Amino acid sequence: MRKSISIQTEGFKGLSEHWRSDLVSAFSVALVALPLALGIAVASGVSPMAGVLSAIIGGVVTTFFRGSHIAINGPAAGLIVVILAGLTALDDGSGHAIHYVLAAIVVSGGIQVLLGLLKMGRFANLFPSSVIHGILAAIGVIIFAKQMLVALGTSSDAQTTMGILIDIIYQLPNANPFVAIISLTGILLLVFHSKISYKLFHFLPAPMWVLLLSIPFVYVFNFLDEHTLSFFGMDYTVGPDFLINIPNNPLDSILYPDFSKVGTGAFWLTVFSITMIATVETLASAKAVDKLDPYKRTTDLNKDLIGVGASTIVSGLLGGLPIITVIVRSTVNIHNGGKTKWTNLYHGILLILFIVILAPVLQKVPLAALAAILVFTGFKLASPKVFKHAYDQGVEQLLFLTSTLVITLFTDLLYGIMGGILITLVLHMLLAKVGFMRFFIMVFKSGSKVYVKDNGTYDIKLKGISNFLFMLNLNKLLAQVPLGSTVRVDMSKSRLVDLTVMENVIEFKRVQENEGGNVTIIGLENHVSSTSHNRALKIISGPPAIKITPRQIRLQKIANENGWLLQKEVDWNTSYLREFQFFESRPIESKTNSLKGTDSVSNVNWEIADIIFDEGALLSLEAYHTTVQVIRLPVKIPKFTIEKEGLFDKMFDRVRAFAGYRDIDFTLHTNFSRKFLVMGEDEQAIRDFFNEDIINFLQKSNIHHIESNGEALMIFNHLHTARTDEIKNMIAFSHDLLRYMKLDIDKGRKLDKNS
Repeated sequence: MRKSISIQTEGFKGLSEHWRSDLVSAFSVALVALPLALGIAVASGVSPMAGVLSAIIGGVVTTFFRGSHIAINGPAAGLIVVILAGLTALDDGSGHAIHYVLAAIVVSGGIQVLLGLLKMGRFANLFPSSVIHGILAAIGVIIFAKQMLVALGTSSDAQTTMGILIDIIYQLPNANPFVAIISLTGILLLVFHSKISYKLFHFLPAPMWVLLLSIPFVYVFNFLDEHTLSFFGMDYTVGPDFLINIPNNPLDSILYPDFSKVGTGAFWLTVFSITMIATVETLASAKAVDKLDPYKRTTDLNKDLIGVGASTIVSGLLGGLPIITVIVRSTVNIHNGGKTKWTNLYHGILLILFIVILAPVLQKVPLAALAAILVFTGFKLASPKVFKHAYDQGVEQLLFLTSTLVITLFTDLLYGIMGGILITLVLHMLLAKVGFMRFFIMVFKSGSKVYVKDNGTYDIKLKGISNFLFMLNLNKLLAQVPLGSTVRVDMSKSRLVDLTVMENVIEFKRVQENEGGNVTIIGLENHVSSTSHNRALKIISGPPAIKITPRQIRLQKIANENGWLLQKEVDWNTSYLREFQFFESRPIESKTNSLKGTDSVSNVNWEIADIIFDEGALLSLEAYHTTVQVIRLPVKIPKFTIEKEGLFDKMFDRVRAFAGYRDIDFTLHTNFSRKFLVMGEDEQAIRDFFNEDIINFLQKSNIHHIESNGEALMIFNHLHTARTDEIKNMIAFSHDLLRYMKLDIDKGRKLDKNS
């Protein structure tokens, strides 16, 4: 049974019902937003305060107009390149280029509002996913190249990104060591922050640590006064020019737009570029945030366009940057317990307080610290993981991403998008093995329909070519099905099904099942793809060749030895996993190698399966492989989670308690309470459930995560795919745990029988 938040609670009632958890989450979000906003503004070639102003407007203004529930709005790294290009294109030598760009931002916001009012948000689906990721990767390379020069304390006269990348290598001997050490320290902090287990270090987000720990270098090397320092016999200049320029009065940073260039082609090219990138990134981020939302709410994309458009207008009028839905800060919000849209408002208000209180401190932050954050951001947008993720989804997806990236780097963003789409279309035609005209007929006149059966269930039959151009028709078909329905999506007559369509069908499945429905995907048995990824592009072929991996051979062997059942293929039924809190904000990519059996002592059914799930999305995406065991219980037990507790976790119990979360201590079992974090809503029921035998057993165990959703247990030990010996250990552990729970299970069975 899924969580829910009432419409009233999402409105003004949420201010009173969830203000504690929202405020605690907003504090973490604001700490992430402040350094990112400063860095994005500096990298965009504008005043650092323009970024903070944009983040404040994104929180305070957007909240009242947008259609999203838990997302965070503000400036984003994806628009750095567009703003820089606009400043160059509109530079007429008068020094007013920034004012012309602000006018373009205002007009762009107005167009977004118009697009939202005309309900045009659906057209964002026409951009293939891999092309979007290719554009983001190109933006990442450009940011990385430009900010590496700042991080090294050098410069380049190159006019192209490739030229700058080459210059970075040649400029290494000329790097300013007193600047580079600050950048290197910041990059190392960002790389290892997530790998350090001490919760004390996680009290502040990584970007904030980068800013704070850079300030001692400013005093050690005396960046406050311009002078030279020697290093291995060479002199290097340091001084205030290497620090962030924050005015004593933040209001001095306000600038106003100049619309005198509205009649030029360069102005409208800038407007079009800002509108396209901001709109696509906002809608893609909004859909990604919906997948992470533990309350399974769905964003009104058209209303979201109106919200970000209105706040972009306000931001441009006051000297700020375009506003979009930002994925990293939204992910931070979700993982810190944010519940309603008011978190976005709180984070904007907190940023006002931060900038007023911390202005004297921020004036001591070196530009190298911001460069470190941006170099890391750019690298993540175009890291090897991005290309590996594309390759895992299919060799063709890697081709689409890479070609879009290369075209963008050698031309610009608009040519990159058009080139990526053209290459995608050409390859789809080649794979479908049909002529030019026939291809488009099979896309736009495919004969796909929705059939309503007598029993009230729905059959959606997709035919012809189901690629990104088919998305508008697909959305019309899916819109005919009421929420909470039983649906069968039949793709047996689709000659080609691309990743964009698969993503949207899987998203449709998620939304339907969140509302109590059931969606079955069939007809892909005779399709082939370049990988086993469940979203990979698929083309129709003959009967599939049966492939089995060495791991599956080992699993089949232990299944045969013990009388268990092994299902090797991708299993689309993952909705029951989302009933566990751990997977509420972690989208499941795939479930395979499902091993099923029955415990010999308690006679309850269990399942062990390999799961690939995502932590975060888009820029903050991390994909994890794990093996999870789920034990379906015949009786109700309390809902709880139990995890290993770190040395400094107790320090944060008060913060969690303020937000409504509390570690349950067992005073008679201090070693158990020191070792594990136990959380749940019904504290007394949890205390009654954890009897002395269970506590003593768990205290001796080396478990990572146990969770109860009231009807089943979920157990996993490591965030990697378990070896066969580890699977045997998991089964042995659950067997012993059920043995200690047997009295409670038998008692519950008797109560159910008597009732």
